[in-house]
Order: sequence, then C-alpha cells, then structure tokens
Amino acid sequence: MIFKTSFRKPVRLQGERSAALEQMRGRIIIIAAFFVVAYAAVALRAFDLAVLQAAPSDSDMHFYAESADVKRRGAIVDRNGVLLATTLPSASLYADPLLIMDAPKLAQDLKQIFPGLDYGSTLKKLQSNGRFAWIERNITPHEQQAVLELGQPGLGFEHETERFYPHGNLISHLIGYTNVDNHGLAGLERSFDNYLTDGNELRLSLDVRLQHALHREIQHAIDDFTAKAGAGVIMNARTGEILAGVSLPDFNPHDAGNQDANALFNRLTLGVYELGSMFKIFSTAAVLELNGIPMSYKFDATEPIRVGRFTINDYHAEDRILTVPEVFMYSSNIGSAKMGEMVGTENLKKFYEDLGLLDPLDFEISEVGRPLKPNPWREVNTLTASYGHGVATTPLQMSAAVASVVNGGLFVKPKLVMASGDRDLTAGRSAIRVVSEKTSMKMRALLRLVVSDGTAKKAEVAGYELGGKTGTAEKIGADGRYHRKKLISSFVGAFPASDPEYIVMVMVDEPIGNKQSWGYATAGWVAAPAAGRIVSSMASILGIQPDYKPDEYDASAPLKQFVSAKEKG
Repeated sequence: MIFKTSFRKPVRLQGERSAALEQMRGRIIIIAAFFVVAYAAVALRAFDLAVLQAAPSDSDMHFYAESADVKRRGAIVDRNGVLLATTLPSASLYADPLLIMDAPKLAQDLKQIFPGLDYGSTLKKLQSNGRFAWIERNITPHEQQAVLELGQPGLGFEHETERFYPHGNLISHLIGYTNVDNHGLAGLERSFDNYLTDGNELRLSLDVRLQHALHREIQHAIDDFTAKAGAGVIMNARTGEILAGVSLPDFNPHDAGNQDANALFNRLTLGVYELGSMFKIFSTAAVLELNGIPMSYKFDATEPIRVGRFTINDYHAEDRILTVPEVFMYSSNIGSAKMGEMVGTENLKKFYEDLGLLDPLDFEISEVGRPLKPNPWREVNTLTASYGHGVATTPLQMSAAVASVVNGGLFVKPKLVMASGDRDLTAGRSAIRVVSEKTSMKMRALLRLVVSDGTAKKAEVAGYELGGKTGTAEKIGADGRYHRKKLISSFVGAFPASDPEYIVMVMVDEPIGNKQSWGYATAGWVAAPAAGRIVSSMASILGIQPDYKPDEYDASAPLKQFVSAKEKG
C-alpha cells in the first residue's frame, strides 16, 4: 500500500494583524529587560550595604581584632598580696553615623548623660560619612543604661577593659597610670608596660598598711603648717626595699589626663632639693672614716667662717668649742664646715659619689631627678656642701644614703619590685662597703643623741630607739637667691638605732609656722614630730616590741662606748 503525505505551508498574517503582533513582542522584551536591570540594581545595592559599606576600615579592624583577642593586663600587688592595680571589663560607646536620624538631638541627649562631652565635637562625629566613631570610652553601667534608654539604633557598645586602682590616690606616683588603651604612661605601669601587657603579675615591696600611715602623717604635717607639698619614704635599711613612698599632692590615676601638673610631679624620686643639715650625716661619717679622729676631737665654733664674700654661721649658735657629738647634736654649720675642710675637696666629693648622692638614681620607675652639684667644685663648695648648702638630691636618694651609713656600712640601692615569692627582707643585701662597721656604729650613736638630746627631740617615741637628723634649708627662688621664709624642713631617722632595720624620712615643702610651733617652721617643729608619729604607727602595724623601758633607759649609753676615760675629761 502506498501512503502519500502532504505538508501545508505556514500561514502568514498580513496587514494590521502582523504589525500588532510584532509590537506586542517588542513590549515584552522591553519589560523583561527592565525587570532584569531592576533586580540587578537591587542585588548590587544589597552587596554594597552588606559587604562594602559595612566592612570596617583598617583602623576599625584594629579595634575589632583587639577587642576579640586581647590579653588582660597583669595585676600589681603589695608584698602581702593586696591588690593595688587590676584590669576590669568595661563598655565603650560608639556610633554608626549612617544610622543616625537626628544628629543634633542625639548630641544633646548624649551631652546630658556625659557632661564632659563637647557638643560640637560629638555632633561632628554623629553626622560624618563614616560607619564608626568613638563617643565615650570605659563608661559606667549607669551611663550604659541611660544610653540604652535613648532607643537609638545608631549607638552601640564594645566590650573592652579598664585599669582600676582600688586605693585611688594612695600610691599614684609609684604605680603610675595607663591611657585609655591600657598602655602605661607613668610609674611602674610605664616601666613594666610590656611585662604587664603580657598578663604577668607584678609584686611590690610596698606594704599598703604602712603606705596609709605615711600618707596620713605627711598630709597631717602639710595641713598643720599650711605647706605647699611634702614627700616621705619608709625603707628597709638593709636591703633598700621601699615599704611605703608618698609624694603630696597626689592625683587620681583613673583621671590622670585631667590632673594638675603640680599633682602629677613626683617629689620623692623626681624632685631635687637642698636638704640642709641632713648632709652632716655624711660629712661627719667621712671625717670619722677617712681621718680617724676620735669622738672627743674639738672644733672651734666660736666665730663665723668667712671665705671671700661667703660667711658661714650657726643657726643654733653655741659660740664655743664643740666635740664631734656636740657639732652633730647642735647641728653646727661651722663645725661641719671644718670637718669638710679636714676631709678635703676630692675626698668629700668622692664620698658623696660613693653614696649615690650626686648621680641620677638607678630605679625601677623612669621619673628620677638629676642631683645638682657645684661645677666647678671649689674649696668653698666643700665647706658649704658639708652642711648641705649648694648640693641638691632627691628625698629617696638621701634615704638610701643614710641607710648605707647606718646599716653597718653596706651600700643600699632602693627597690620596689620583688621576685615572685620573695619575702626575705635580708635577701639581696649589697656587698659594697662605703664605711666601716665601726664608723657605722658611731653614726648610729650620734643619730640617737640628736633625737634624745638634740634638735629632733619631738621625734622621740617612748620605748623605741629612734635616731635621726633634722634638716632645714632655704629654697632658691626664681631670682636665684635664697629666701629665708621659704624652707624645706626634713627629718630622716633610723630605728632601732642600735641595729637599724627601718629608715623613715619626711620632707615638707614651704611650711608656715603656727601658734603651736611659736611661729617656727624648722624641721624640729615640722618634720620630726611627723616622723615620730609614723614610727609609732609602724610599731602598732608591724607588732614591733619596745626596745627599752623608759624609766630604765640611758640615752647616752650607745655613745659612751666610743669615748675613753681621757676623752670624757
């Protein structure tokens, strides 16, 4: 069977019907193209918002990375483990300016919560084109709650850490402070910045109990005598460990950037002062050590010494011939100058250098002063330097030098930082000898005599053998002249005097005499009583037993062993 297949040709529309169909097809293509472009625009905008604009800048990335994986800064503790500085979690406020709808109003609202904010600067941040701006760092929980109540989606919080000092101002000059990013800017925080940043704990030789006592009594002396400032230290006489150190006025370490420069200045380690008659400790030790004179040796103090245009007088004039103990006890400038003349210029200068009085202190914090000394050092400078005129050093260096003289004659270097677990006060004692044991014993006896019968009677603490020396020095003014009414009144003491374990120093800057002191502002009235109160507090805090019964004590006994029968006559 044969099939036949037939195909029809396609039918083509002609005329108006064909034109309408072509027009409809064109419209469909146009509409489709429009939707493709629209969807592409939406996708690109979403990518821009979600990826490009939301991606933080390099500086912002530092902020995110740092907050995500930051080590907590190590704590600082005292010798007994009492916390002195630590790091706590905190919140910091930032803004995303592109999400802020009413920047002027928000700036005003934030100003109400944070009065310290500058309105103009805050408004500038809130209306910027960026996506991140710090508003306030390390805010309190109360402030954070107030911000949340604003209901502003353009504000956010970043979890950071903040340095916290539980004792506030108490030890601010020694511990120092950090900036907002927890980097040390002063004190131990600065010197041990890398160590603390790595999360290590720093243990100090300080005893916060003694710090409170020292701070209280120096402030007491400043208040009683309307003084400008003060400083003080309690030091272990054998090892140089600092048990307490104060500089007043002090400052709030939580807000150091807004503190007065006068409060930030560390008078204990950075301040350089002529400390007056306390230098007689060293000129006397030098003449005993280098010249070998007996205690009965006599110096003529009947007439002032005149050298060129200089005249050396005695403040407590005895106008007579004085033995070595009398020169020291009555603080004779004339007698001390003659001791210096006997020692000689080069020998006295070297003796001061060996005690660490003429060079910057090698210490754990960077804020140390450079002592002042005569240049050139002439013979007249030797006479005046023998009683502390023309030579200036820091209170901490003075304390360490005294410790070196009285502890048996071994050099002392002050220190603040203890090795982990180191609780032995005799550990690390120096082997460098500056004076003989015999000279050291004689100096201890002389220091005791000054407190029992000399210029420092008001430092006496019944039952405790405190020895010491007063120093009253006139300050040099802006005109380069010494001012009689602007004084530095100081006292440095050692106890127990027979075998010193502690050095206590008090310095008061520009005290003004009061009714109780009969108008005097000298060291015997200002600094010596404060030192006595400090020693009394130390005895209670540390449980130090009395050295003697007051009614059975002979204050001159330590001195008698150095005076022969011939010398007594």
